[in-house]
Amino acid sequence: MSSDGGLGYNPGDYPPVAVTVDVALFAIRRDELHVLLIQRGIEPFAGAWALPGGFVQPDEGLDDAAARELDEETGVAEDAVYLEQLRSYGSPGRDPRMRVVTVAYWGACAELPSPMGGSDAAQAELVPVSEIEDGDIELAFDHGAIVSDALERVRAKLEYTALAARFCASEFTISELRKVYETIWNTKLDPGNFQRKVRENHSFRRVGRSGAMMAELAAPDVSAQEVPFDRAEESWGPADGVVASAEMASPWPEEVFQRAPSRARTRSGRPASLWTATDSELTLNSPIPRRRASRKA
Repeated sequence: MSSDGGLGYNPGDYPPVAVTVDVALFAIRRDELHVLLIQRGIEPFAGAWALPGGFVQPDEGLDDAAARELDEETGVAEDAVYLEQLRSYGSPGRDPRMRVVTVAYWGACAELPSPMGGSDAAQAELVPVSEIEDGDIELAFDHGAIVSDALERVRAKLEYTALAARFCASEFTISELRKVYETIWNTKLDPGNFQRKVRENHSFRRVGRSGAMMAELAAPDVSAQEVPFDRAEESWGPADGVVASAEMASPWPEEVFQRAPSRARTRSGRPASLWTATDSELTLNSPIPRRRASRKA
């Protein structure tokens, strides 16, 4: 008897197939490209590292499923990242439970909140991509291949779109943008040629210099105004002398003398201009050719 409501189709006549989603989310930390991974808390592959993901529910679309799984397993909300569908993977045997076809997504983000494992994930962590490429970390299922394909997609899209801006704050310097290219492509770019490419592309727009940067430029550089110790001592009162002597008895920590980091400056000493991307998906009218470099030793 048909169970299809009269359409002449019985689902039980066909082998069951499940659909999942997996997300390869990239971010740059400490000048190195990282990918967000979870440690599986359940079988199969309990304890192994994998991409965040899971089964698509009967009442949701693929994009919604990818956003939900990312949030549930890592605590990263959809509005904090950029996600795009990569491709599907359906080799028989890729999942030991049953026939499973997964739809993979890749993503990019600049300010990723600290991930927290949840749902089926025992923990979540940003891991250097180099550790996967070098074989130091083996991923569950076929997630190693998904990371490799997603990484190649990111590297390729840097050439012809403004995707690099997704790895930066909303406003960035050309030097910061160039660092994204150098980190993901694992190579060095000529600063002058790169600046020319950015300036001739309509996808990037100069927004001037921030108020904080201009205030920094106008403020006197106190680090250059050194006063000899003996001259400073002449202006101390009795109480000052006692305090100073007590403090000098134990050395100050080194960080006391470190200046707060500032944005990049031009060769003339002026703060570097800030830029923004009009749309990270816009095709660059002047492509930035990719340089193939050898892996780090």
